[in-house]
Amino acid sequence: MSGRLAGKRAFVAGAGQGMGREIALAYAREGAEVIAASRTLAKMVDLPSLAPAIRPVELDLVDAEAVARVTGEAGPVDILVNCAAFVHTGTLLDCPPEDWRRSFDQNVHSCYHTIRGLLPGMLERGSGSIVNIASVASSITGVPLRAAYGTSKAALIGLTKAVARDFIGRGIRCNALCPGTTQSPSLQERIEATDDPEETRRLFVARQPMGRLGTVEEMAAAAIYLGSDESGFMTGQLLVVDGGQTL
Repeated sequence: MSGRLAGKRAFVAGAGQGMGREIALAYAREGAEVIAASRTLAKMVDLPSLAPAIRPVELDLVDAEAVARVTGEAGPVDILVNCAAFVHTGTLLDCPPEDWRRSFDQNVHSCYHTIRGLLPGMLERGSGSIVNIASVASSITGVPLRAAYGTSKAALIGLTKAVARDFIGRGIRCNALCPGTTQSPSLQERIEATDDPEETRRLFVARQPMGRLGTVEEMAAAAIYLGSDESGFMTGQLLVVDGGQTL
């Protein structure tokens, strides 16, 4: 199969819905063999019928032992995409300890586990691309009511740069995709959970000077670039795709 990712194997963590699901599908369309991991297997059962090159795997990404087992059985992986996330809404004072811990477990620790599991194999082969899905709500900019999320995504950016620096001479690249507000099932759930969903959506859209939300397809296109050889001279960098939010 031809495509920008032909001949490559990718592991997409957080492929159950939204951006992660679209990245798995887009990678398969570009010729990659894809291991799609999510805590909820039911969300991925249709993926092989849409793209036979996708193999769904049920995996709780915050379970260190489970991640070690699955990544150990995965075989050679050329690209790792970390896309699992939890969004807590509120200030620091609104965030109980359990939600603070969950933010770091899903947004940072899961990436630590997958990188620890797959990086040794990449080092053995002398090549690999790691794509961490961070956010503009991070060390890039502060976003109202995103204290835990922004702090954890800032930590993910720090992890991205640490991995990039430590393994730059051994064929490993590690970059972060930083989306702005993107239409997804997760965002829709948060909008519908508010007292005035129409006004909430208007406020989300108003963040972007372009006057609209991003799409998962646009984020997947950026993830293809970061995973492919086209970005071969790029590591430790942040690719911001935010409709002008942080201008």
